[in-house]
Amino acid sequence: MLALTFPGDRQTEFVDFPDPTPGPGEVVIEMKASGLCGSDLHYYRRPQGTPMSGKHQYQSGPVIAGHEPSGIIAAIGAGVPESLGRIGDRVMVHHYSGCATCNHCRVGWQQLCQEVPSRTYGNNDHGSHAPYFKVPAMTLVPLPDELSFAAGAAISCGTGTAYGALRRLGLLGTETIAIFGQGPVGLAGTQLAKAMGARVIALDISADRLARAAAFGADHVINPLEEDEIDIIKQLTHGHGADVSLDSSGSSQGRIAAIRCLRTWGKTCFVGEGGDVKIDVSSDLLRRQATVMGSWTFSTVIQSECARFIADRKVDVDAVFTDYWRLDQAEEAYKLFDTQTTGKAVFLL
Repeated sequence: MLALTFPGDRQTEFVDFPDPTPGPGEVVIEMKASGLCGSDLHYYRRPQGTPMSGKHQYQSGPVIAGHEPSGIIAAIGAGVPESLGRIGDRVMVHHYSGCATCNHCRVGWQQLCQEVPSRTYGNNDHGSHAPYFKVPAMTLVPLPDELSFAAGAAISCGTGTAYGALRRLGLLGTETIAIFGQGPVGLAGTQLAKAMGARVIALDISADRLARAAAFGADHVINPLEEDEIDIIKQLTHGHGADVSLDSSGSSQGRIAAIRCLRTWGKTCFVGEGGDVKIDVSSDLLRRQATVMGSWTFSTVIQSECARFIADRKVDVDAVFTDYWRLDQAEEAYKLFDTQTTGKAVFLL
């Protein structure tokens, strides 16, 4: 099969790989949708000749890209119980695998494996930008019939990440949340927070992204380049500040503003990767009783819960997508995605 790889320096290359065959405990997924994620750009942009992911590389040659998979089970290896999946089942994939036996793996947090470096598909092991995708059966998550395969791809990373963060924050329908960054993850956060009943203040420096956030139900939108976001948030909350905040911008400015916009006893969650933030511990945290937490994606249990929530509440996850591509359009797709001016994108196979 021809599958997409990232040789580096913003290049894409199709490489001919053998069709995968499942071993014991494994399944092969016939891919129907594979999303493009901002973290893919780290590997797409890396200097040519450098490995995808440092010393914990599980493949010696080119690595198939992509880590937002959904499709149908096409083949099942020995020892896979029917409770995990049957031929033809619609599934998503939790895009990590670990030892399968440590405390974290056993409750679905395989990215936190205590025994071995976890496999991250599309990073240090083969991913989903391909016609077929082989994974351990324990990484499968059912895709409700009400949801499209594209929605399943979104839930498999960006939308699931937003849901996991809102769950960490314990967001209530009575609360006001400020969401910094309205890229695919932040926009999903806006959409899900509204479905949970909260009042949403959406922030971004892009007018187009703010317009999409408003269309997704944000009660107020703020461009920090044009307004003092802390002052506006306090005005909107009778001088108190937001109950909770979420930073998906990954920027130093967004992170510190996500802390400073909080009311006393407020909570913030960071999901944007990379970078740093400078905090005045006394004035920003201690004397305001603020809580700062991080959230790294989600577990298999939370991924399943997210899909069920979306199906039951009829959240239009497909509206997150601005671009649909065929896999053979990968060069054009990633060139556009690399500009980081669009919404969510997905390959439909």
